[in-house]
Amino acid sequence: MTHRPDTPMLDRISVPADLRALSDRDLHRVAEELRSETISAVSETGGHLGAGLGVVELTVALHAVFDTPRDRLIWDVSHQCYPHKILTGRRDRIRTLRQKDGLSGFTKRSESPYDPFGAAHSSTSISAALGFTIARDLGGAPDPALGDAIAVIGDGALSGGMAYEALNNAGHLGRRMFVVLNDNEMSIAPPTGAMSSYLSRLYAGAPFQEFKAAAKGAVSMLPEPFREGAKRAKDMLKHMTVGGTLFEELGFSYLGPIDGHDLDQLLPVLRTVRARADGPVLLHVITKKGKGYHPAENASDKGHGVARFDPLTGEQKKPKSNAPSYTRVFAETLFQEAAEDDKICAVTAAMPDGTGLDLFAKRFGSRCFDVGIAEQHGVTFCAGLAAGGMKPFCAMYSTFLQRGYDQIVHDVALQRLPVRFAIDRAGLVGADGATHAGSFDIAYLANLPGFVVMAAADEAELRHMVATAVAHDGGPIAFRFPRGEGTGVEMPERGEVLEIGKGRMIREGSRVALLNFGARLKEVVEASEALEARGLSPTVADARFAKPLDEDLILRLARDHEALITIEEGAVGGFGSHVAQLLAEKGVFDTGLKYRSMVLPDTFIDHASPRDMYATAGLNCEDIEAKVLETLGIDSLRNRA
Repeated sequence: MTHRPDTPMLDRISVPADLRALSDRDLHRVAEELRSETISAVSETGGHLGAGLGVVELTVALHAVFDTPRDRLIWDVSHQCYPHKILTGRRDRIRTLRQKDGLSGFTKRSESPYDPFGAAHSSTSISAALGFTIARDLGGAPDPALGDAIAVIGDGALSGGMAYEALNNAGHLGRRMFVVLNDNEMSIAPPTGAMSSYLSRLYAGAPFQEFKAAAKGAVSMLPEPFREGAKRAKDMLKHMTVGGTLFEELGFSYLGPIDGHDLDQLLPVLRTVRARADGPVLLHVITKKGKGYHPAENASDKGHGVARFDPLTGEQKKPKSNAPSYTRVFAETLFQEAAEDDKICAVTAAMPDGTGLDLFAKRFGSRCFDVGIAEQHGVTFCAGLAAGGMKPFCAMYSTFLQRGYDQIVHDVALQRLPVRFAIDRAGLVGADGATHAGSFDIAYLANLPGFVVMAAADEAELRHMVATAVAHDGGPIAFRFPRGEGTGVEMPERGEVLEIGKGRMIREGSRVALLNFGARLKEVVEASEALEARGLSPTVADARFAKPLDEDLILRLARDHEALITIEEGAVGGFGSHVAQLLAEKGVFDTGLKYRSMVLPDTFIDHASPRDMYATAGLNCEDIEAKVLETLGIDSLRNRA
């Protein structure tokens, strides 16, 4: 039986209002028990551990001081929201985190009134908080009526340009709102960029530390007789230390930095700013990711994303596989190619480990760039690298690449620059759910003129596609691959350069042709074997390319079969739509061909295991088999072997 921590004080908390009836001493006990409960819950479910542990005291303080849910508490990214969920009426379901029909691993509006804004991508909280603020001032009146808006944003998220756009706009408008900068010196990976260095300088300057914390930005909060002296002290400190405060220049009252794990600091400061603020306030708190749990504190990523683990030792219970992960195959293949081509370079957006580029960086540090949480900049940076004669690989998750779409269109495709897009986490990703699913990249890339779009059916194909991208200099090229382990196929020593726009035959059959695009090939082959047992013998082909299409292959399949079915793990408007357009233009439908396209449904699919998600999508082996029988008008029960 799983050990549960003793939490007598936390047991008294059903909703945040219960915190407001407690003494500060009792709030300290709540925080201690909340940390233990978070560790215990995540040890059973897996998930984002370090981020939540870093904001335990801050979560307690915010809910104890502000009147949530009337006051809107908005967590940026929101992978740190597990303690928040425990305090906001969801403790009884906290051990369903990231499981089918369970709690989301992120904030979600449909889940609780205490989640006023859904998140999972970065740098959105300040914009949303400003929106709530203006809605309040314009008389928006949902139930409950709007109060203050509080955005909690990490220092890593401040590398995203959208955060600065929001700060600039909020400072200009001058309305009362609160931004809490949760500064833990890292996002997922170690911090990147000038902002990280700037924040480090803000709190590095002992012996001025305590004086700065008391003086900086707090002038407007002080009683009138003390303001002039404090203002002079603040001005003096600006010139003695960091030469001015960026946030004040943007129009915010700046307070801090203060210890984000010390409730004796947090509570009085929050109470003061809530009572006195008449404009935008930024509170800078210093926290430690993984705080209070040694295995997380000592991990290189501070326990960012963990599998189920032993809470006593921190040892994770990860399943073992004989096949390499797709991410590792990409990284090792790129490493191999870069050893022979010094024009190859790699760019990622705050995900060096997740994209496998940490391996590349160890050998080719001068050719590997982490731009921070700044996908738009990353794409255009790659465009500049390509225009300058390099061979840039832009390695991003499909869901995050969406954030750079205008740059893909305007800066890359329009100029036909040979940027190589390595699109990880394509398809449905499991426990992270709809926010992280790679559902749309086929559709949003294959409609761009001059783009080459590939999808790897297995890990060997991925190796070939990396080699193909290296060799392609005629314009932008993309290849997508899923999360997780490969299929266990035999791996070539080196990737082969594929002929652009040419697919491959897997097996020859009759009557119905199954045309795969991407990592559903294993399921397609299994479905064909099940159909073989029924007396049918489908043809199976792998398209490899969504753009340009292998027109000869597609038209041959259409001509020689009664039915043609395409299968892809992407949304409507992708590969199947391009095939349908080709068939329509060539008049193939006039011949009576039965054409079907199996795609992700037109809905966002909630978190579950990948298999359960694909079952919901109707893209598992049995779904493909059923689609064939339905298309051919065969009664599946009557013909069951």
